[in-house]
Amino acid sequence: MLTAVLSLTGAFVFGSADFLGGLAAKRLGAVLATAVSGLAGLVALAIAAPLIGGVRAPADLWWGAAAGVAGAVAIGLLYACLAIGPMSILSPLTALVSAVVPMAWGLATGGSLGPLAYWALGIALVAVVLVGFVPERGAVRPSITGIVMGIGSGAAIGAFFIIIDQTADESGLWPLLVNSAVTAAIMFAVAGALALLARSRAARMPRRDDAQLDAVAADRRTGLRIAIACGLVNAAANTLLLLGIRAGELAIAAVLGAMYPAGTILLAALVLKERIAPVQWAGLVLALVAAGMLAVA
Repeated sequence: MLTAVLSLTGAFVFGSADFLGGLAAKRLGAVLATAVSGLAGLVALAIAAPLIGGVRAPADLWWGAAAGVAGAVAIGLLYACLAIGPMSILSPLTALVSAVVPMAWGLATGGSLGPLAYWALGIALVAVVLVGFVPERGAVRPSITGIVMGIGSGAAIGAFFIIIDQTADESGLWPLLVNSAVTAAIMFAVAGALALLARSRAARMPRRDDAQLDAVAADRRTGLRIAIACGLVNAAANTLLLLGIRAGELAIAAVLGAMYPAGTILLAALVLKERIAPVQWAGLVLALVAAGMLAVA
């Protein structure tokens, strides 16, 4: 029960972080928004980790660093595949792969579940696809490149779950702290390279007037504040997901953790007044049913 509650809660919180990240990305660009949110999450974890305590074993810190690399790859591929589109196919594909990879790993490496839990996992996988489905008018078939990137992103997210599961329960939040540091460093390096490229292009373009520059600066300040909030929420989500993994089976934690699009679409409906499609409502209901079944399995 504890694994189900922590993982599903972590998924909703992670989806909320994605929602904030999307708003920040519109103002700062996806890479810079991710880097700033990663830095904010790093600061939050740097404060929380010593308070919670734990053993800073070198092996656990190395696992945390490896998880940070997997996270950076996952983010990069996710943004790339969603930019290619169509989101209605690639988003649920990524979420499904991110659930199946660690679930298969967990069951193959000794995880044991009762009959009810297997039915629940099947229902949860269907829910992952339905929740992540984004209806698009006139959506076209995805390209091979988009499909490969979507599968790669999902596999990298799954790898994050598998890698972070290797850390000892006694390590506290120290692996997450190293994970955030590595991800932030990678994303800032990429953001710096893109900024240099953008500067060279800007030098060949007409200069904007002061009013335009002031508007851009104000928009970027708002984006920075949202990105910082995103990082804090993301740190909380990662903590919940880590606790969910440590509380029980990786297969259960991974599948329920893949419900993260639910938090995004619910916040989008509440804040931006976006409509939740009937297929997504069906996914949300199935997710709750699966979580209830796993809680009593």
